[in-house]
Amino acid sequence: MDTELLSRLVLTDIDKVTFYKRDEITTDLICCDVVVRDAVWTSQEEIVGWDMLVSHIEGLPGFRHEWYELVAQPALEASEIEAFSR
Repeated sequence: MDTELLSRLVLTDIDKVTFYKRDEITTDLICCDVVVRDAVWTSQEEIVGWDMLVSHIEGLPGFRHEWYELVAQPALEASEIEAFSR
């Protein structure tokens, strides 16, 4: 994830943002699906640029900024939160 890729992810084109957590047996992996028209951009916290992506989509109107607290707990269990929807 870099600034060039994020420039193509126009906030007004985003329809939905969902964060979810995968139980990876001994750890959790936080993931994010961003729906833009009929395409889904999938990302996860271990990629380079994750923080840039999250900062970018936090600019959406009505974005649920408490998404991390809601998706991270309880540990080692799958969970999901819709952080934005048009």
